Order: sequence, then C-alpha cells, then structure tokens
Amino acid sequence: MVQSKAMTVKGYLDELPAERRAVVAQVRDIVRRNLPAGYEEAIAYGMIAWQVPMARHPETYNGQPLLYAALAAQKNACSLYLTGCYMDPPTRAALLAAFAAAGKKIDMGKSCVRFRKLDDLALDALGKAIAAVAVPEFILRHENAHPPKGAKKRADARGGRK
Repeated sequence: MVQSKAMTVKGYLDELPAERRAVVAQVRDIVRRNLPAGYEEAIAYGMIAWQVPMARHPETYNGQPLLYAALAAQKNACSLYLTGCYMDPPTRAALLAAFAAAGKKIDMGKSCVRFRKLDDLALDALGKAIAAVAVPEFILRHENAHPPKGAKKRADARGGRK
C-alpha cells in the first residue's frame, strides 16, 4: 500500500495483510502509550496520524491539523514519521544514540524511521521520542517555523521587531 484511502484507523488496519497489520498495530500501540495528552489520532495524508486538533490550533500554514507523528505501511517497508524529532535536534540525537546503544541500525530520513519488522526498532527509544514534546511546545515550535499570516509583514513594518 503506498497511500490508503481508508477513512478510519480500523479501515486502514483492515486493508493491510495480516503480517503487516500486526507490525503496524504494535507500533501504533507504542505511540498511543507514549503520546502526550492533547494529540488526537486520525487518518491524514493516507496514514494513521497523531495531530493537534484544529479546535486547539486552527491557524496552520496549510489549513490542516499540525501533524506530530504518523504511521504508514509503504510498498517496501513501514514508516513512522516523527515530526517532533525533526523539529528538535536533541530529541533526534537521543533517538539515534538509543538505537545505537540497543545495537539497532536506524534507517531514518529527516523525520521518517523506516522498518520492515518490529525487531528493526528500538521500541523504548521510539516511545521516549514520542513522549518528548507536549502539545503546547509543539505548537510553539510550529509557530516559530511558520509565523501566523501577517506576522512577517508586521515585523517587517516595524523594522524586524515582532
């Protein structure tokens, strides 16, 4: 599956072959057990997603909820997207160090940890990375990266001051 058309998490899991479903379900459980309060689980971008509810933070640069983490079964592997790690170098460094300490070779892009089976993962390290960024901190990091519309113009008009 490259991108699911499922509308629910149950529908997403039901589309997967049994072996992949078991792996994705177990990684999902790790995320859910470690996810800070305030994020919601949904389907977004064809994946299982954990995001900031629009009711909590409606002013996003793309009109979509802020994506904190996502889990997808791709064609050749599964992927766990960790936006919190992408936005926080110390959390990313801790994740990489924990994988190394566990004797695991991490296959990671900027925010995406790719894996084929559970044994590829340092599950405790993933749990800590998921738990690392509470919703208010994540919103603040997002706003620093994507100032609200008009903020740049206002700052420019004041000579760069906010």
